[in-house]
Amino acid sequence: MRTPISTYRLQIRPELTLQDAAQLTGYLRSLGVDWVYVSPILTAEEGSDHGYDVTDPTTVDPSRGGPEGLAALSKAAREQGLGILADIVPNHMGVATPGQNAWWWQLLKEGRTSKYAEAFDVDWDFGGGRIRIPILGNDDELDQLRIVDGELHYYDHRLPLADGTYSDGDSPQDVHARQHYQLVGWRRADAELNYRRFFAVNTLAGLRVEVPWVFDESHQEIVRWFREGLVDGLRIDHPDGLADPEGYLARLREATGSAYLLVEKILEPGEQLPDTFDCEGTTGYDALADVDRLFVDPAAEEYLDSLDARLRDTEQPADYGDMIHGTKRRIADGILRSEVLRLARLVPESLGLPVEKVADAIAEVICCFPIYRTYLPYGREVLEESIGHAAENRADLKAVLEDLKPLLLDRDGALARRFQQTSGMVMAKGVEDTAFFRFTRLGTLTEVGADPTEFAVTTPDFHERMARRQAELPLSMTTLSTHDTKRSEDARARISVISEAVPEWELFLGTVQELAPIPDGPLAALIWQSIVGAWPADRGRLQAYALKAAREAGNSTNWTDPDADFERHLAAAVDAVFDVPEVAAALENFVAELEPYGTSNSLSAKLVQLTMPGVPDVYQGTEFRDGSLTDPDNRRPVDFQARMEALAELDQGAKPAATEESAKLLVVSRALRLRRDRPELFGGYRAVEVRGEAAAHVVAFDRGAEAPGAVTVGTRLPKRLEAEGGWRNTSIELTTNVRDELTGATYGAGSVPVGTMLEQYPVALLVPTD
Repeated sequence: MRTPISTYRLQIRPELTLQDAAQLTGYLRSLGVDWVYVSPILTAEEGSDHGYDVTDPTTVDPSRGGPEGLAALSKAAREQGLGILADIVPNHMGVATPGQNAWWWQLLKEGRTSKYAEAFDVDWDFGGGRIRIPILGNDDELDQLRIVDGELHYYDHRLPLADGTYSDGDSPQDVHARQHYQLVGWRRADAELNYRRFFAVNTLAGLRVEVPWVFDESHQEIVRWFREGLVDGLRIDHPDGLADPEGYLARLREATGSAYLLVEKILEPGEQLPDTFDCEGTTGYDALADVDRLFVDPAAEEYLDSLDARLRDTEQPADYGDMIHGTKRRIADGILRSEVLRLARLVPESLGLPVEKVADAIAEVICCFPIYRTYLPYGREVLEESIGHAAENRADLKAVLEDLKPLLLDRDGALARRFQQTSGMVMAKGVEDTAFFRFTRLGTLTEVGADPTEFAVTTPDFHERMARRQAELPLSMTTLSTHDTKRSEDARARISVISEAVPEWELFLGTVQELAPIPDGPLAALIWQSIVGAWPADRGRLQAYALKAAREAGNSTNWTDPDADFERHLAAAVDAVFDVPEVAAALENFVAELEPYGTSNSLSAKLVQLTMPGVPDVYQGTEFRDGSLTDPDNRRPVDFQARMEALAELDQGAKPAATEESAKLLVVSRALRLRRDRPELFGGYRAVEVRGEAAAHVVAFDRGAEAPGAVTVGTRLPKRLEAEGGWRNTSIELTTNVRDELTGATYGAGSVPVGTMLEQYPVALLVPTD
C-alpha cells in the first residue's frame, strides 16, 4: 500500500478543474506536499460547487475536467512524484433534477418494478406504492402541473411518465395520480417522506451500497481509477450513513487493491475508531480539537461562563448537555421526523405499541446518545446506557423502551440497522448545525468534531494524546481547516486569544452591542467573535454568515419561518461595521489588540499540526492566513499565483517578519518539505523537557524513534506570557546539536534559552545536525 506523508486539499469545480489542478502540481511539489487531495469528481448536479450531489457515478464530471482531466492530473502528479487522494460519496446521490440522474429517473418512471428500486432506500408501503417528492409550494398547487413532450412539468421541474399512463385529453392531475411518485408540498418532507436522505436534504437520496450490484455499479468508475493507476487512495464521505460501514470498507479495500482509505468520521472524546474498520483512520477532526484546545487559556472558563449567563439573562450559563438534548429533540421531532417515524414502522405490530409512543421513545434514545452511532456489537454498551438514560428522563416511556431494547440491540434486525444509520443524522443536525450556533462562550470550541465542554488541554494531556495517536493511528489524517469547518484555523487562532483577553472582549462586546445591537445575546457573542476572527472581510461575506448563523441557531429566526424584523436588526448590526465609524473603530482596535497573539497561535498551531503524528492535510490556500467562515465562505477561489510568488521569494532567502502573511507560508513549506524529505525524523513521539518560569507556555516534542528526530517548539498563551514578563529564565533541553529550519540558527546540545530560540518567530523546527 502506498501511503501519503502529507496531503493538500483542492476544491475541484468548473472554476478549478482537474486540468487546472494538474497545472498546480509543480507548486505543490515545491511547497513540500506529498499527495494531491481532490474533492468529489464524479458527475454531479449541474452548477454544484462541491460535488457531493453525484448524479452519475459512472463518469468523471465533464464540468470538473472529465476523464481527460483526471488523466492529466494523474500524469502531472506522477511527474512530480505526487500521489492522489480522491473524495468519494457512497451514501447518497443527487436527485434535485431527475433528468440528470438516470438511476432516479428510471426509478420514478418504473416504480417498484425498476431495477433501481433496490438501489434507493424507499419505504414503498408507507407511500402507498409511490415515492413522495416534496417540491410543491403547497399541496393545492397540482393545478400548476403540465404535460410537455411526454413529461410531467411543474414549473422548472421535469419528471417522467410511466408507460401507458397518459392519453390525449387526460388532465395533468389525473396523469399525476397514475405515477409511481406523488408530488407533495415541501413542508410535508419533515414527517411524511418515504425515502432515506442525506440528513434533511430532500435532494440527496440515500443509496443502498450494501447491495452487491449497487456497490459494483456505483463504484465501477472508482475501481477503474485504481486499475489504471490514476488514483492512490480514497476519502470516504459520511460512512455513518451506510447500513454496514464495516462491510463496505472491507469490500472497498478489496476492490481498490488494498488502497489507502480514510473515513470522514467524527469521534467524540474517548471514542475510538472500531478496530474492525479496514482503513487507516479519519479525516482529522479529532486532531483539530486537540490542537485548538492547546491554545485556549483554561483560566478563562469561569469568566466566559459568567459572561454567557449575563448574555442569556440567567443566573447560570448554558448547560451544554441540556442544550444538545433539546436541539436533538428539535431535529428528531422536526426536520428528521420522517426518519424517526420510519424506525417506528419497523417495530412489529405484534408488540401492540402505539406508533407515536414508539417514535417518542426512539427519538429520546437518540437524543441521549453521546456519540454519532454504534456499529453493533461495537458500542453496545453505549446503546444500553442511552436506553437507560432515556428511561430516566421519561418514566412514561419506560415500558416501551423495555420492549424496544432487544430490537435495538439485535445487530441483524431491520430496526437496529436503520437506527444506527439515523442516530448520526440527528447528532449532526442537532449538534453541529444547531447547538454549535447556540453555545457561544468561545467560538474556537464549537468546531466540527469537537466537544465544546472540553475547554482547554494542558501540554501533558496533549503529549499523552499524541503518543497514543502515534501508537494507534499513525496514518490517520490531521487537519485544522476543511471545506466543512465552521471557522478557518486562522479565524479560530485569533478567537482563542479572547480566552486571554476576557475584560477587553467584554468591553468590545458591550460597545458594539450598544452601538449596533443584535437582540439575541448569545448569538451576538458568536457573530462578533466571528467578525473579529475573519477581519478584514467584505460586507457580503459577513452578511451571509450572520444570516446563516442566526437561522442555524434557530432561536430568534430560522430557515422555514424567518423573522423578518429580527433579521433586519441583524443586517443593520453587520452594516454598522462598514457604515458607523464608532463601530468600525471599536472593531479595528480590538482586532489590533488580538492580532499579534493570534498570529502566534496561528503559526504555533500550524507547526504542531504539520509535525504531530498522523498525515497532515493543508486545506487549499491556508498556507497564507485565511479568515474564512462556514461554507460556502470557506470554498472561495484561491490566488495561487500570489502564493507561488511568495514561495519563490522565501526560497531566494527572504526572511519575513512573524506578522507578515508569508511567515505562515514559511512554516508550512519548511515543515512539509522536512516531513517528505526526511521521513526518518518522524518515526516516534516524546515530550521535550522545558524548564523555567514560563515553561507552561511552551509545547515541544521530538518526533524521533530510536534516535533524536525533528523537534517542534511552539508558543502557548502568548498574551499571558507577555503580561507575566516574557520568557525570562525558561530553557529547552536538547539532546543533540540542531539547526532551525525556519531561521537557519544552530544550537548545541544542552539547555537553550527559549527567548533566544523564539526571538524571530513564536515557533522553531529543529533538525539534528550530528
